[in-house]
Amino acid sequence: MRKKYLVIIYSISIFVFFVLYLSLGKNKVYTTQDNIGKKIAEVQLNYFDIDGEFNTKEISNFKFTLLNFWASWCGPCRKEHKYLVELSKNSNLKIVGVNFKDEKKNALKFLNEMGNPFSILTKDPEGKKSVNFGIYGIPETILINNELKILKKYVGPINSKDVKEIEKIINK
Repeated sequence: MRKKYLVIIYSISIFVFFVLYLSLGKNKVYTTQDNIGKKIAEVQLNYFDIDGEFNTKEISNFKFTLLNFWASWCGPCRKEHKYLVELSKNSNLKIVGVNFKDEKKNALKFLNEMGNPFSILTKDPEGKKSVNFGIYGIPETILINNELKILKKYVGPINSKDVKEIEKIINK
């Protein structure tokens, strides 16, 4: 009887060790970088200040689109905003802003103070539609071509280095 228990304990120990060993090889960091090169999800987003919906298929009408997820309460969004304003001056690029889990009056105040770089402004008040883009925090920015393919994804605030990289891609 004792041998039977030892065999069971030994078998369970080997199984647990094997499972733990296999899990060590898995990447635990959630990333959406695997989406680069894939087509963007078709999602309907409500316009920010007018009735109607923006469909991501409309991005195919533009040579390049920068999809930026932001909020007035987001400190890093303030940090990156000047770079979005700079990029908005490039005629090869349309910037679609997705106001994320924000109050409309606060978002409007933010844009009035800092400038509005967005060609199209949409909203995701509950943050549910942003998940379809692999968004798990803000700011996040996605560069998309007119074939609806994701060319680049920036997690966190974009900076001057990112602006140069984006301009290099869109000015080819």
